[in-house]
Amino acid sequence: MATIKQYTDKDGTTRYQFQLYLGVDPQDGKKKTTRRRGFKTKKEATLALSRLTLDLQQKGSLVEENNILFETVYHEWYQQYVNTVRESTWARTAKMFDNHILPLFGNKRLRTITVNQCQKAVNKWFGEVTYNYTRWYNYLTAVFDYGIRQEYITDNPAKRVTMPKKPTEWGEKPANFWSKSQLATFFNCINQQDEPEKYTLFRVLAFCGLRRGECLALTWQDIDFEHQTMSINKTLTQGDRGKQIIQAPKTKKGMRVISLDPQTTDVLKHWRSQQRRMFLELGFNTMNTDQLIFANTKNRFKSLNMPAKWLTKIIDDNHLEPRITVHGFRHSHASALFSAGASIKEVQTRLGHEDAQTTLNIYTHVTKNQEKAAVEKLVNYLNF
Repeated sequence: MATIKQYTDKDGTTRYQFQLYLGVDPQDGKKKTTRRRGFKTKKEATLALSRLTLDLQQKGSLVEENNILFETVYHEWYQQYVNTVRESTWARTAKMFDNHILPLFGNKRLRTITVNQCQKAVNKWFGEVTYNYTRWYNYLTAVFDYGIRQEYITDNPAKRVTMPKKPTEWGEKPANFWSKSQLATFFNCINQQDEPEKYTLFRVLAFCGLRRGECLALTWQDIDFEHQTMSINKTLTQGDRGKQIIQAPKTKKGMRVISLDPQTTDVLKHWRSQQRRMFLELGFNTMNTDQLIFANTKNRFKSLNMPAKWLTKIIDDNHLEPRITVHGFRHSHASALFSAGASIKEVQTRLGHEDAQTTLNIYTHVTKNQEKAAVEKLVNYLNF
């Protein structure tokens, strides 16, 4: 029961105050109190306390049963989620929750979260990023769905959110691939004799179409020099706490054996002999079959960021345009295959896409020469 206390304000006048316990906030689980002060008489304070107490009794206690925190439900959901995905995925998902979802919902009671609060969260994410807001929303929805299955709640407020959409931008998007001549210019900027590893890495990216992680995970036993093939069966990625780990490719089609052109085979042979000499000076024997093709000075995995650092410096030093990313070499490889007349199925198989639609969705660009040839074919056909 609240008690009324007397106090003296700054000018020495006697005043009365009280503090009333309201119960537990159903959303954040914290105890709530209210303090009222400034009453001229004890009777005035007593009357206000009585009214507030009656009002609280009529509304009922703020305490609700079975009102579990969102963060608690998330951790329950996460424990079963890690058994369904790869380490790199569940590690990335945990960071996403820690940085974007839990700060907004973690301390709220699951059953009290409203559609409006979910909408405000999605609107906030939409204003901050270009694409990831949909992924964060989907994971938010997944936690609520888990809560329904566990009978913590009966409704998913996130499913009644209106999803914002980015307006279609006019004009052409910056190209993330290079043409044949642009690739040739790039390789002329690297001295193969002085920087054999750097030259070899970008040669493999451009002429084999590998993903960055697939390239950095390659070992010499993956190269069959006799038959001129490369086996892609693993990828380097980030796991728990940012540790670099080796994983199997994401899909079955990612496990593949591709043909090597003679010049790329020769480039790899040259780098192998150079690597043996260089690493022998560092005290490492690289004759083992599981020796990494691209390793750091401690003969361990290179940083996943290293290819991008190399590429950025080459582009900056030589003022190359357009600027592309490391993944742009994979795009360039696909574009070159299409330009050379390869079919969708052939490109899909070489790139390790699970289905042809992925190939079509990602690699819709064609070279200007292809576009010109298409127009010429149209004119020759219509012929009027």
